[in-house]
Amino acid sequence: MPINETLSQYSDWSYTTSVVIYILAMVFYMVEQSFGKRGKAVAERTRNRQLVTAGAGTDDTATQDADTATRDADTAGPRPPRSRAERFGRMGVALTVLALLLHGAALVLRGVATNRAPWGNMYEYVMITCFVAVVAWLWLLRKHPVRHLSTFVLLPNVILMFIGGTWLYSEAAPLQPALQSYWLIIHVAAAAGASGVFLIPGVASILYLIKARNESRPEKFASFASKLPAKEVLDRIAYRTTVFAFPVFTFGVLCGAVWAEAAWGRFWGWDPKETVAFIAWVIYAAYLHSRATAGWRGNRAAVINILGFAATVFNLFFVNLVTTGLHSYAGVG
Repeated sequence: MPINETLSQYSDWSYTTSVVIYILAMVFYMVEQSFGKRGKAVAERTRNRQLVTAGAGTDDTATQDADTATRDADTAGPRPPRSRAERFGRMGVALTVLALLLHGAALVLRGVATNRAPWGNMYEYVMITCFVAVVAWLWLLRKHPVRHLSTFVLLPNVILMFIGGTWLYSEAAPLQPALQSYWLIIHVAAAAGASGVFLIPGVASILYLIKARNESRPEKFASFASKLPAKEVLDRIAYRTTVFAFPVFTFGVLCGAVWAEAAWGRFWGWDPKETVAFIAWVIYAAYLHSRATAGWRGNRAAVINILGFAATVFNLFFVNLVTTGLHSYAGVG
């Protein structure tokens, strides 16, 4: 079917507008981060409840009890009037939701304009990856009072979308013959979805190391780190989001192997894309194992998680744009 150029143009406009609104939301979050005291209060409250729950059983039991206590404390009694900084934070969330709706509209319009799944090239892959990242973060905000960290999640998201909309941009076009398979919908959607969620533990692990560095050397990052949640909160966010994303990523890798057998006659051929994806899978598996092992929690587990995210980014850009392999058609254009 011919490409609907009008809908394609609307998709591009929605995409660009969503990036602008994401940036505006970041400004509101930064106002809350700079002038609000919520981040410091959350960190202090987390430390206090960890002291109360220490020795109350396993780590998971203590975490559940702490979460319940926090929800009870947050809902008990009348709430004080919201500060101006907190209002800026809530406005940032509203802008993020608005940007997400436009972001989703860009995806839908692109798909309708091309009459196919809208993840057939790197521009579209970045689009859906960033969309999933924001969805995952907004869902996380419903579970944890970490709104003041939104700037750090949206920043890499905006950078990726800017790169996608400029250097990686591709005009709406039919799929290349090699991609014309129902496996595109399954394999690429799973890989992009997992990559989007992996952005959150990557950011949380970086912030964890900054927080840990500040505790060992208070003169380093003192003002910045004081507004971050406790290390335990950042560690829990990184772990739980990785636990969710890892099975999805595993499913995507397995689907890719099945598709490779149907397309190329073998399940695995150590193509650069396959190799780096396998390396990323091993790193995340090592992280989950280390996080479940008492001797490998903390800084070392955070470093492993960051390495996994770095491998994912490397696989997206370097492998697609620099190396040559059977996945070369996934590049620009």
